[in-house]
Amino acid sequence: MTMDIHQRDDLPFPHSLPEFQRLFPDVGACAAYLEKLRWPDGFVCPHCEAGGEPLRFANRPNVFRCRECRRDTSLKAGTVMEGSHTPLNIWFWAAYLVTSQTPGMSAVQFQRQLGLPRYETAFQILHKLRAGMVRPDQDRIGGKAHEHVEVDETYVGGRTRGKGSGVHDMSLVACAVEVHQRKPGGKLDKRKNGRYAGRIRLAVVPDRTTKSLCGFVERSVMPGTLIVTDDWKSYYDLPNRGYKHMHVAERGDPQVADEFLPMIHTAFANLKSWINGIHHGVSDQHLQAYLNEFTFRFNRRFYPFNAFRSLMGIAREVAAPTYAELYSGVWTHPGANERGGETTG
Repeated sequence: MTMDIHQRDDLPFPHSLPEFQRLFPDVGACAAYLEKLRWPDGFVCPHCEAGGEPLRFANRPNVFRCRECRRDTSLKAGTVMEGSHTPLNIWFWAAYLVTSQTPGMSAVQFQRQLGLPRYETAFQILHKLRAGMVRPDQDRIGGKAHEHVEVDETYVGGRTRGKGSGVHDMSLVACAVEVHQRKPGGKLDKRKNGRYAGRIRLAVVPDRTTKSLCGFVERSVMPGTLIVTDDWKSYYDLPNRGYKHMHVAERGDPQVADEFLPMIHTAFANLKSWINGIHHGVSDQHLQAYLNEFTFRFNRRFYPFNAFRSLMGIAREVAAPTYAELYSGVWTHPGANERGGETTG
């Protein structure tokens, strides 16, 4: 399973709350950790590209001054923390809480845990961290021999009462799930015929057309992969796009679904339970951000503690929305193999 985790002895990750407190007792310790993440081979000035030990300030541990051009560089610059007045140690606490709590937490719970005075601050920090949950170089899943990928779509969220028959405010979400086979002789061989889910990709799609659904597959899955779907006609163009395709006529039969598409339905059930149970529903505007968080958690469920280091590593190289951008409609949350940013109109 491909992961963006690289073992480094100089970047330990905390396995417990006491260990977190020992590793990051103050802002200086957090700054040293982030410095190693950003410049593993030593500081390089982003302005003049000169290397070497920078000038440091005792009262400003997250600011370096280049000895050549004399310009200052903030550790937060170019990261999801850029422009934030929140102390670095609070950001580290936030990242640890988000990654160590298996089901995650709502913005209200987050605000209470960190003792933040304003809900808006908690909401923005969480969305900035969600922006850091999507790698800029995110690879496509699948592509392995003797394995396949299940693909399907479902409606998520939205109110339906009082809307009339067939009218709703739900958003259409597409999902792709790797299906792996357990090694023979294990205790879980008989569960799902020894199959289990690998990585997933989730994205909001505008409709169920060939353009939307096959486009999602092309952005999310390696060419040549065997794709298993239901018999919705929009998937029939997959062979013309370089994929092997097997479509299954479910016709509402749960036994057929459990036999041929078990992982995708489990993923959808977990997603909906997570959104309703933890966040009590999300808006259409920010749904993709929550899908990104669910994907991040799901893909790292076997490596819960590594997720902290993974998040801090990704967050050092991506842009994140400001509070104004989150509500103005200027920011677009990145989907599968897409980067977020300002819309062009």
